[in-house]
Amino acid sequence: MRRTIDWADGAIVIIDQTALPAEYKLLELRTVGELVDAIKRLAVRGAPALGGAGALGVALAARLGGDVRAEAELIAGARPTAVNLRWGVERALAKLGQGADAVLAEAQALLTEDEQLNKTASAHAAEIVLAECPRRPLRLLSHCNAGRLATVGWGSALGVVWHLQERGLVEEVLVDETRPLLQGARLTAWELAQAGVPYRVQPDGAAAAAMARGMVDCVLVGADRIAANGDVANKIGTYGLAIAAAHHKVPFVVVAPSSTVDSSLADGTGITIEERDARELTEYAGAGITPPGAEVFNPAFDVTPAALITAVVTEHGRYEPA
Repeated sequence: MRRTIDWADGAIVIIDQTALPAEYKLLELRTVGELVDAIKRLAVRGAPALGGAGALGVALAARLGGDVRAEAELIAGARPTAVNLRWGVERALAKLGQGADAVLAEAQALLTEDEQLNKTASAHAAEIVLAECPRRPLRLLSHCNAGRLATVGWGSALGVVWHLQERGLVEEVLVDETRPLLQGARLTAWELAQAGVPYRVQPDGAAAAAMARGMVDCVLVGADRIAANGDVANKIGTYGLAIAAAHHKVPFVVVAPSSTVDSSLADGTGITIEERDARELTEYAGAGITPPGAEVFNPAFDVTPAALITAVVTEHGRYEPA
């Protein structure tokens, strides 16, 4: 599969993740406004991919001229929880004094690095999974989408599945459907089907029951921000999943590139949690499904304490808090 996000002919090119799995569609983003809109509506998403989006957005702004730093701030603020977005913006901005070509070169270097770093991180995580689990084809549980679509290429947590599948060590993957926008059911299931990996989709609320029935050997998730102490912000429902895994003594492994670690935050209490549009809960296909005026609590992420996590894994191996 091609890169989730790339640069071609003066435009940012993304796989439109809101169209999958019904349609595989590419979008060309030629203005910063188009990029910010794509980020906000989750046409491009996933912390590592957002790092690439941030860097390419600055490259686009530099080529178009105008107030590049103001445009960069709009990009960085498009989604507040994923630290990689601002990280990518700031990395590209550091080359602004050398001209637009230098900014683009830095952004493209970041894309190449992301693919390799995630492949390395998931290889380390695969070995940790094998050390924690029986050495046989494994029953894995995935939450949200942490595959190729969430990164520039390869994937973080789902990248572990690719490594294990190559060795014949995957029996099946249970895929939490995952809000918002059913990113597990739509995106993770699509990636697994494309790769020929056996899977079943389940409602998020079934995960604990699956563990109780002995159907899960290990939980694999990605991360949008990791605090210095190892607390992890990830898609809503991850915290509850970790509690269930701890109760059932199921290993819980987080995989992300080191750019997702925010050492400025001592712990997860300082992580800003994005809240999504209420209509994601009150409407389905444009029709209302709740009483008129129903109040909504719709966080996109939650924070899982480090004590509930078996291992946080980056390209450097197991993350150890300072």
